[in-house]
Amino acid sequence: MNVTALFVALGAAICLWFFLVRRLRTKPWIEKGLIDLEDGAVGLPAERVGLWVFLAVVTSLFSLFTIMYAERSTFPDWRPLPDPQVLWINTIFLVLGSVTFQRARSAANHDNLAGVKTNLTAGGVFTIVFLVGQVLAWRQMSASGYFLATNPANTFFYLITGLHGLHLLGGLWVWAKTTTRVWRGLDSFNVNQIASVRLSVQLCSVYWHFLLLIWLGLFYLLSST
Repeated sequence: MNVTALFVALGAAICLWFFLVRRLRTKPWIEKGLIDLEDGAVGLPAERVGLWVFLAVVTSLFSLFTIMYAERSTFPDWRPLPDPQVLWINTIFLVLGSVTFQRARSAANHDNLAGVKTNLTAGGVFTIVFLVGQVLAWRQMSASGYFLATNPANTFFYLITGLHGLHLLGGLWVWAKTTTRVWRGLDSFNVNQIASVRLSVQLCSVYWHFLLLIWLGLFYLLSST
């Protein structure tokens, strides 16, 4: 697996990500409310179905990168990278972000607007700090001479952490939209709008828990080889 092939894989992953985002914003996913099912089956919000489909694709993507990483690490030219200490700190912030998103979800379920505002905002801030820390880790690695194309292990490190960061950035876009709606106030919203915001908070929490699990797996992989 050379550097060119890895860049091609990353480019394909980015294209797939944007394609799925676009698809989720058009029919049938854009339709609000419940999906009509026959035989009296209980419907699910289209947004929830779309998210789970997207998470399934992302899981497959990271699984492929994990397999490639494990196989490539067995080659004799593989030189493991040192474990940047800042990654441990970054992981703590991502855990805090996941926890606060769960607290925001709980607050939304209990119609606690103040709790939603506080925890939803904190979750985004913790995530931004995590991303800034990841950039700092990149700078530390480069300053130590571990450049992108120096060694296959270096290439995988930048690609895997970068791909994970891109998914968090996509989540922050949705988070920003939801947080803006919450801070504008829900008292004047109708019942459907309140339910829509509650659903957005729930989906954000699911997405952050998922990316936390992905990161913990990647962090273990990067630290153990």
